[in-house]
Formats: sequence, C-alpha cells, structure tokens
Amino acid sequence: MRAVRARWAISFADLCLLMLGFLILAQAKPDKTKLAAGLPDAPQEHAPEIASQLVAARLFEPGEAVLTGDGRRQIAAFAARVPAGRGRIRLESLGADRATSRLDAWELAAARAASVARALVAQGISEDRVLLAIDRTEGRPQRLSLVAE
Repeated sequence: MRAVRARWAISFADLCLLMLGFLILAQAKPDKTKLAAGLPDAPQEHAPEIASQLVAARLFEPGEAVLTGDGRRQIAAFAARVPAGRGRIRLESLGADRATSRLDAWELAAARAASVARALVAQGISEDRVLLAIDRTEGRPQRLSLVAE
C-alpha cells in the first residue's frame, strides 16, 4: 500500500530535475567566439537594424515625385548610417497620396518610391542592393520604410 502512495514523488522528482536542468542551461553563457570557431556553420550575430520611417508628403513636392531639399537630406542621412557592403536595403512604399491631374495615386506612389531608390544610389549605395516593394493601401497616406538588412 505504501508503494502506491509514493508514485507521485517520482514524477515530482523528475519535474524538479528537468527544471534544474533548464535553469542551468538558461544561466550558461558560452563564449560565442569559441563556439563559432568550433562550429563552422554557426550563425554569426547580426548588427542591429538601421531603419527609417518617412512620410512621403514631407519628402516631396506636393503631388510630384521630386524630392525637396529636406527630402534629399533625409535620404542622405539614412545612407550615411548604412555601413559599406552591409547587405541589402529594403525600401517599402505603403499607402498612396491623392491622385493629381498628371498621375493617379498608384503612379505617384511608384514614382516616389523609385525617386527614393535613385537618391540612395546617388549616395553611393549599389543599385543591386536596393530592394523595392510597393503596397498601395487604400485610404492611407504614403509612407516610405527604409531598412538596412
């Protein structure tokens, strides 16, 4: 009868050992350089992301895809923060401003995104590093997201 009552103690002891093992692993802080040297395919730590969220209406002439002086400065400031050869720069256009007599909303959003991409290239960023994506979300003003990956 006594052996039947003590069965819970074995399960409880197993649980305690598992928790102890988890805590030991959680507290272990291996030397990442030695670990990477011992594992040739070990993932390297990534540098923090460099990102900017910009409102298109503040960068461009009204209803146009021509960058203002302040817009060019903001793009140049972003490009200056990106180390040479850092990888790709993801440029996403989200939303669209109102259509004009010359361009509809979709064309304006695309032209503005292309204008920012050209400005990045003019700042010395290789054209093949710039990834461009356009998502014309109805009813939202155009925003431009720049992320160095």
